[in-house]
Amino acid sequence: MKKSSGQYPRLAVDGAGRKVVSGAGGVLLTRTAMTVGVDAALSTALAPWRKPLARHDPGKIVLDLAISLAVGGDCLADVAQLRAHPQVFGPVASDPTVSRCIDALAADSTVALAAIHAARAAARGRAWVLAGDQAPDHGRNAVTPLVIDVDATLVTAHSEKESAAPTFKRGFGFYPLWAFVDHCAEGTGEPLSVLLRAGNAGSNTVADHRTVIGEALAQLPGYDGTRRPGKNVLVRVDGAGGTHGLIEWLTRRRLAYSVGFTLPGDLTSIQQTLAAVPDQAWTPAYDADGQVRPSAWVAELTGMFDLTGWPAGMRLIVRKERPHPGAQLRITDLDGHRITAFVTNSTRGQLADLELRHRRRARAEDRIRAAKDTGLANLPLHDFAQNQIWCAIVALAGDLLAWMQTLALTEHPARRWEPKRLRLRLLSIAGRLAATGRRRLLHLAASAPFTALALDGLRRLDARAAPG
Repeated sequence: MKKSSGQYPRLAVDGAGRKVVSGAGGVLLTRTAMTVGVDAALSTALAPWRKPLARHDPGKIVLDLAISLAVGGDCLADVAQLRAHPQVFGPVASDPTVSRCIDALAADSTVALAAIHAARAAARGRAWVLAGDQAPDHGRNAVTPLVIDVDATLVTAHSEKESAAPTFKRGFGFYPLWAFVDHCAEGTGEPLSVLLRAGNAGSNTVADHRTVIGEALAQLPGYDGTRRPGKNVLVRVDGAGGTHGLIEWLTRRRLAYSVGFTLPGDLTSIQQTLAAVPDQAWTPAYDADGQVRPSAWVAELTGMFDLTGWPAGMRLIVRKERPHPGAQLRITDLDGHRITAFVTNSTRGQLADLELRHRRRARAEDRIRAAKDTGLANLPLHDFAQNQIWCAIVALAGDLLAWMQTLALTEHPARRWEPKRLRLRLLSIAGRLAATGRRRLLHLAASAPFTALALDGLRRLDARAAPG
């Protein structure tokens, strides 16, 4: 009887391969970093933390950590993946040097974080200029504003870490608050700011929301704190932002807002008011594709609820719909309809369009999922200040991925790929190093399915970086 050889080839394997680069597709990230100038910006911003005789630049160390997260790492030691290929990623610091750098930055975390944020803002300005009509702020105005989404997420701590605390979901860890700029349906999004908080932090803390939104505005090109963006920027927040303090602050800043809202009054008065809304006041709502959704309606009920004390110009818009099969109704729902509400100061647009725009705030959850795939799921350090630096590096990794997609993957479905898919299809492409004369060459694997896309992306980056 003939012995089966199995479903896969049985290869003789050794470890003698030379000049082979695993993850050579990461050259897209290094080329993006150089194109937008974030390497030089970080080097300049973190120069005060470089010791006189130090071999490694703190800015390069931070950028290397961000690239290691972008290609799939989740701890400081994963920078070894870059260290193995200095011909592609340059000289990479040893693990002890990386740890000492993080400790030094954490020792003066407020100043260090401000320096990293300033470098990111400078690079973002160049990235958006190079992106042209693909930039998130291209053609934005009060009718089609630039959208900033604010959302928080829980991060579990599996060991005792400074400021880790019980969470409202009976877990243990941290509760960071994030702000992202939305790239709309054509792309993904990029992180603007993050505030690391203890796990028992409040969901609707006004001061935290103001801090995150203020830092997010400082990241926008052209807004240095002296110029207000006005209604050209829309801030979207879920129900956690539906507080007097935050909405009044957004109003004073003259920002557009779309914020989840809890209907005022007791249960009986709410149900009586909703029941009194005339049928003709309800207009059909839209689904995610902008098409009329059966059994869903929206209405403006600003004048039917007591909004005394809330800022002038705030509009209350309510949606009612038949919940999907199996969904449980809440005590505030009426006649088998799910009731949700939000407030906005936008005066232009149909109700259904404004309500659909608000529901698209859920894209922030996609951005958080991507951040958790890029180092956020595990805060690997003990001290709170160290993990603040780590979160800034996570945001930088998200920036690199978003800028690479915007500048190199224009008009391709890869523009919307999340980190896991980018790694599998592009960043993990293998390569082989070669030298001819004075040129160093990196041959990407010809058999990889997306090598042509990677090469096209590199050509696009080179063309954008070219002078003139």
